[in-house]
Amino acid sequence: MSKLWGVGLGPGDPELVTVKAARVIGEADVIAFHSARHGRSISRAIAAPYMRAGQLEEHLVYPVTTETTDHPGGYQGAIDEFYESAAARLAEHLAAGRTVALLAAGDPLFYSSFQHMHRRLADRFDTEIIPGVTSVSAASAALGTPLVEEKQVLTVLPGTLPVEELTRRLRETDAAAIMKLGRTYPGVRQALADSGRLDDAFYVERASSDRQRVLRAADVDEASVPYFAITVVPGPTPATRITLTDAAESDSAVAVDRNTATTNGIAARGADIAASSGAAQAAPNPAAAHQDRVGEVVVIGLGPGDEAWTTPEVSQALAEATDIVGYTTYVNRVPVRPGQRRHASDNRVESERAGMALDMAKQGAKVVVVSSGDPGVFAMAAAVVEESADPQWRDVPVRVLPGVTAASAVASRMGAPLGHDFAMISLSDRLKPWETVAQRISAVASADMAFAVYNPASSQRTWQVAAMRELALEHRKPETPVVIGRDVGGPTESVRVVTLGELNPAEVDMRTLLIVGASTTTVFDAAGGPRVFTSRRYGA
Repeated sequence: MSKLWGVGLGPGDPELVTVKAARVIGEADVIAFHSARHGRSISRAIAAPYMRAGQLEEHLVYPVTTETTDHPGGYQGAIDEFYESAAARLAEHLAAGRTVALLAAGDPLFYSSFQHMHRRLADRFDTEIIPGVTSVSAASAALGTPLVEEKQVLTVLPGTLPVEELTRRLRETDAAAIMKLGRTYPGVRQALADSGRLDDAFYVERASSDRQRVLRAADVDEASVPYFAITVVPGPTPATRITLTDAAESDSAVAVDRNTATTNGIAARGADIAASSGAAQAAPNPAAAHQDRVGEVVVIGLGPGDEAWTTPEVSQALAEATDIVGYTTYVNRVPVRPGQRRHASDNRVESERAGMALDMAKQGAKVVVVSSGDPGVFAMAAAVVEESADPQWRDVPVRVLPGVTAASAVASRMGAPLGHDFAMISLSDRLKPWETVAQRISAVASADMAFAVYNPASSQRTWQVAAMRELALEHRKPETPVVIGRDVGGPTESVRVVTLGELNPAEVDMRTLLIVGASTTTVFDAAGGPRVFTSRRYGA
C-alpha cells in the first residue's frame, strides 16, 4: 500500500530523530529530500544513519533560493512550478504503490517544505505526519533556559517580515523566536535594537549539531549568518549561566550571568561578561583554521561493476577521503568507512553535485566524486572541471583518476570489436538536442567506424535506439554485427551479438551498452561462444 510520510527529523542531531521516524525511514521504498542548487541536503545527512542500501532517492532541488530569477512568473512563479513538478515526481511513486518518506528538518508542518507537498498530495494519497523536535526547542536547550513560563507569551516570527512589523511585534510579546535568518539578519538586528530587545537576545546557529554556535545577538557577524540559525529573546530571567561559544569547534567559551530589571512590564536584562572574556575571544579558533585549509576534489571511476576493475589508485583515494559525493547507485558501491561522510543524490544534478564537492574542499575536506566506468567518459569529470573554472574555485585542487570504461569492458567480453578507429556516442538528449545526436550518428556511420553507444534508453527515453538503428542502416548493411552488453561486471551480466537489422530496441535499457561494428567487423565461432574483432588492416 502506498503512503506519503512527512518525517520530522528534528533540528540536526541524528540522535534527536524519533524512534518512529527512524523506523519509517528504514522501511520506506523512496526517500525524498530537498536542497538548494549546491546539492547539500541537511535532511538527508540527518536521516543517513537510518537509511538502508537499495532505497530509491528523490533529490528535489530548488531552482531558486532568493528573489533573483529570470522566470516569467518571478520568484513565486518559479517556486510554484518547482513544487508542482516535485509533487508530480512523488505522485508517480505513490501511484506505483511505493511508500515515500519525505524528509523535513525540524517538524514537517513548522516552516517546512513538506507543507507544499502535503497540500498537493494529501487529498489523493494516504498521508501520515511524524512530528519532530523544532529548532525553537533546540535553541532553548542550547541556551539552557526556558523560553516562557507561567502566563508569558511566546511569539515565533519569520525574519523576512519588514523591520517595522518585526519591531512592533517584539515590543508586544514577552518572548520571541525569530527564524529564517541568513541575509535577513541585518533587518532582524535593527528590529531588536529599535524594540529595546537587542541586549536580551541570543543567536543560536545550527542548534544541536556538531557545528552549533551560541552568541549574543549583538555580537554576530552579519555576513556569516546561515539560513539555519535562530534568534531567541527569552521571557523569564535565565535560571542558569548561558555559555556563549565563538564557534562550533572552539575550545573557549564565555559565561554570562543575567540580572533582572523591569521596564514597561517586559523583563529587561543586563549582562556582566566574565573577566576572562577578552582572552577567550582572542584565543585561536580551530574552526576558522579548518576553513583556511584547502582540501581537494578527486574525481574517480569505479569501473563498470566488478570490484576487480577498480584500480588500486582509486581504492587509495576512497580510503583517504573525508567525504564521498555522487549518484546514489555509485555511492552505494563504495564500502562504508567509519567517520567518512556520504552525500548521495540523483543523476540529474551534476553541476550542483560538482559545486557541493568544490565547496566542501574549499573548507578543507578531502572529497572524492564517484562515477561508474571512467569519470572522463560521459561522467562527472567534465562537470567538476567545468564548475572549477569559476573563479571562486580556482584555488581548489582537482584531480581525475581514470577507470575502466564500460565500452572497454563490453568489448573485452567479445574479443576486440573496438580494435581499430572507433567513436563513443551518448543517445541521451538531456544536455544536447537530438538533432545533434542524429548528426553525429550519421557522421560516424558514414565514416565506417565501429562505435559504442552509451545511455541508449531510460524509463523516459525509449525511442532513440530505433532512431539510431535507422540512421546507421542508411550507411551500414543489415548484417553489421552489434554487441549488446548489459550489466557487464555485475551480477546479471549478459553479452551477445545480433545484427543491426535484428536489433530490437525493446531489449535495450539504461544498463545496456551497444557496440555497432564497421564493415571490417567480423564474428566467428570459437571455444566458449562467438568472438568478434574489427580488423586493423584495410584492403586496397
